Amino acid sequence: MKILAVETATAWQSVALLDDDRLLAQHEQEADGAHGALLLPAIDHVLAQCGLQLHDLSGLACSVGPGSFTGLRVGIATCLGLRAATGLPLTLVPTLEAMAGNANITTMSVCPLLISRRGEVYWAIFRRGGDGRLERVLNEQVGAPRTFTQSLGEPTFVFGAGWLTMDSAIRDPLTTSGLVTVGSEHLFKPSACSVARIGMAQLQRGEVAGDVVAPLYVQRAEAEIQYERSGGVSPVVRRQKRVERKMAERLARGRRRSKGQML
Repeated sequence: MKILAVETATAWQSVALLDDDRLLAQHEQEADGAHGALLLPAIDHVLAQCGLQLHDLSGLACSVGPGSFTGLRVGIATCLGLRAATGLPLTLVPTLEAMAGNANITTMSVCPLLISRRGEVYWAIFRRGGDGRLERVLNEQVGAPRTFTQSLGEPTFVFGAGWLTMDSAIRDPLTTSGLVTVGSEHLFKPSACSVARIGMAQLQRGEVAGDVVAPLYVQRAEAEIQYERSGGVSPVVRRQKRVERKMAERLARGRRRSKGQML
């Protein structure tokens, strides 16, 4: 099964192409505020690197949040546009779950943290079961560092940009020394590879996105509130339609070239 995965929940953009467990291609870059301009070229890059086209794929996987509203809407809308243009099945992967999947820890709970806004962090807690699959201990949360530390009831492996940014503020309220073990820096950035692996398992179980798709918000984004007030068209829908038009034009050009070669 070949699957294209997109991760845009933070300023770090990641696109990966996997064939079962084998990584075929990956493209990662800083894209703070520029996901809209950089994502489609990154997708084109990984496909070209493997000599593949969209119709060669088995499915799509997209990180669904929590995270940056702008990044998430670009990633989700782009994947919706690709789905509409190709008919490929799409599955959505929670960002923190994908991050937890990068940590091969079996001796303690695993807790990725992302930066929220106004001095807060996103987090969720997972444990790896005997079959190797991640089990949720605590669903996605958002709050101040003190609130996060109060949610820890046992030794926990922590990592992510939220820890990197709020290190001292999180350590100060800790009442038990050794309650947290900090992961290595290579785990701190979300990866489309992990999104692809979890997404592949979801697609094999028949877990596909329905007609109505929205980012996983743990708190309401200001952009979402402003959209509701304006009564305008959702930025996700606008992006989806643009991508859908572009991909339909590309596919049509490809069919015309193929027909010309046959003649």
